[in-house]
Formats: sequence, structure tokens, C-alpha cells
Amino acid sequence: MADHDPSLWKRRDVLGGAALFALAVGLPVAAIRLTDLSPDDRPTPRLRRMLREVSQLVIPRSDTPGAGDAGVGDFLIFALAHGMEGTGEPFSHPGTDLPLRANGSLRHTHWLETELDRRGNGDWLALSPTRRAEMLAALDHQAFPDGPPPAVLSPWRAIKGLILTGYYTSQIGGAQELRYALIPGRYDADLPFSSHDRAWSSDWTAVDFG
Repeated sequence: MADHDPSLWKRRDVLGGAALFALAVGLPVAAIRLTDLSPDDRPTPRLRRMLREVSQLVIPRSDTPGAGDAGVGDFLIFALAHGMEGTGEPFSHPGTDLPLRANGSLRHTHWLETELDRRGNGDWLALSPTRRAEMLAALDHQAFPDGPPPAVLSPWRAIKGLILTGYYTSQIGGAQELRYALIPGRYDADLPFSSHDRAWSSDWTAVDFG
């Protein structure tokens, strides 16, 4: 597959996820390149594929493209490398061999790869789509239990939040999954609304990124 070709990966420096990240932080797209990341944060082709699959499981394809289709896996790489949502802070978590940066922050993408592979008997990507979804659902349930949150918050909470942020700030999420009007029309105080209607991307009272 093309995504497994390291030389092809190097040629695709400017990615969909880079565009999402540039929009999120107000940088020009041309300024964002995978090869500009530090070696600690530069992904392997396998990690990129895994993050795409994980994003697609969180927001799957329906009548609109899913999060993986929108390039959110690559957005995660940049967002986490730049410490968005507090992910650049020193990380305190019981356990050994955690992939930490020199400043003590967690390399979330590498943690996720290791955790999913551990649950998948060494290779999460080799599992069937159903089993991959079950493993991720189990991780999600542990991070977001029905009762009070755990004393030590799982890194998955930040990762999932950024997947939602990346998707709903993309063109697909903001203008296809949600309804979008570049120029608002007249004011209507009372409009009919059904459970099948989509939220408006400009209505921040109706959109929850998690």
C-alpha cells in the first residue's frame, strides 16, 4: 500500500492534517511539514496508518466522510507535537517505559501505538476491523467510565478530544457533517427542528467537541 512506502511519505510533506493544524493555530499551510517535526514526534508510516484507523473508528464514515478520511490522523501528529490541550505538560503516570520527551511530557501517539499493540497481541493493525473496534472501545470505556473519572486520567482522553476538534474544524466536519452558511440569512426566532437535523458549525451552544 502507498502509505507503507517511506519514500512516498517523505514526498508528501504537506498533508491534509497539516492543513487542519495550520487553520487551528493560524499558521500558513506551507509552514507545516512532517519533516520539520523533531525526531521524537516524526511518525513512521505505520503510526500514521494507525492514527488514521483510530480516527476513523472514533468518527466513522456515514453519509459524510469519517475522521480518518478528513486527515485527522495527521492532524493528531501535529497537535500532539505542539502540546495542544495541555499534552505538552510534564506527565505523571504510574508505570514504566513510558515514551516521554526530554521535558517530561508524554509522546501520546507512541503511547497509543504501544497500548493498542499490547491489547492486540503485538499488532493491533493485523486484527480484523471488528476486533480493532472492540479493543479501542475497551480503551475508551476505561478512560471514560460510567461512574466518576479515574484518579489518574488516561492519555486517551486528550487524544480523543483532539480527534473531535480536528474533525469539526476541518472542511468535512465543519461544512458537511455540520451545516454551514458563509453568509447568515435573516433572523427567524422560531424554526421547526427534528432529531435528524444537523447542528450548525457556527452554533457553539450546540457543538460539543468533547
